[in-house]
Amino acid sequence: MSAHTVTLDLSQTDAIDAVTAALATQGFGVLTTIDIRATLKAKLGEDVEDYTILGACNPALAHQALSTDPEIGLLLPCNVTVRQAGGHTLVQAVDPAELLAMAGDGGPQPAELADVARDASGKLRAALDSLTTI
Repeated sequence: MSAHTVTLDLSQTDAIDAVTAALATQGFGVLTTIDIRATLKAKLGEDVEDYTILGACNPALAHQALSTDPEIGLLLPCNVTVRQAGGHTLVQAVDPAELLAMAGDGGPQPAELADVARDASGKLRAALDSLTTI
């Protein structure tokens, strides 16, 4: 699976704040925040680098998609990861259009659903690209 990736020279906390703000400019809110590092430490006693999964949702796009196909909820929200790697912070966003294509049964997707996925992909890419200017 491909993901749109940007590399930042920010701390984990600052990167999460910047990503959340950038997503908001594109109409996304963060519904869930999963601290993988804390979870693996608490459940397995494992120490790993900072790794956070943000569940991002653009309500207008989610409504359009769910109205077209209620099962699309299985692919929501859009995941954005913020993680430490090699002394930098990597921010990656799933490509909803690619995810939709992978989840399909091989047949054509409804045009409206494909349009929503492309719109979401563009907005997520724009949010992440805006981070490269900070």
